[in-house]
Formats: sequence, C-alpha cells, structure tokens
Amino acid sequence: MRVIFEVAEVKGTCPLYRPGDRIVIEEFWISEESARPCIHALPTLLHYALALREGADPVKLGLSRKEEVAFIHCPDPGPPYTPGGSVIFKAWVEER
Repeated sequence: MRVIFEVAEVKGTCPLYRPGDRIVIEEFWISEESARPCIHALPTLLHYALALREGADPVKLGLSRKEEVAFIHCPDPGPPYTPGGSVIFKAWVEER
C-alpha cells in the first residue's frame, strides 16, 4: 500500500515543487520515484500519510468533499508573509 501526494497547486513561488510533482510513501519509507521532500511540507504530509494509510476518511478529517482524495496544504503561508510559496497537495491511497 502506498500514499501518493501530488502537487495540485502552487500559490506564489515554490523553489522545489511544480504541479504534478509527487511524493510517494511506500509502506514506511519515501519511494525513490518521489520528488525531493521539502522539510517544511514533510511533517504535515507524514501526519496525514499514516491516517490515510490506516483508512481514515478524508471527508471526516475535513480534508475533502470526496472520500477518495484529501487536500493538504504546506505550512508556508507565502506572500505577503514569506518570500516562498504555498503548495496544495492532493493525496490518495493506492493498493499495490
């Protein structure tokens, strides 16, 4: 089983991610097929990776309007508060 986080949107400028980039969590490790993990986004993504992997409903978690996917926001607020950008990830679980 794996949890896939795909960049859905970048607000402002992110030096690392572009729409379509993915971070893939295989069982308990970050897959080699993943984009480089950002130390700002990673704690938030890992928090939800475990919950989603264990069957948590994204709707009940307040992360989506559809059960199949979750939307998770990196903690960088972006302009005008920081020079960086804010990234929204779309997440889902994939059986292997």
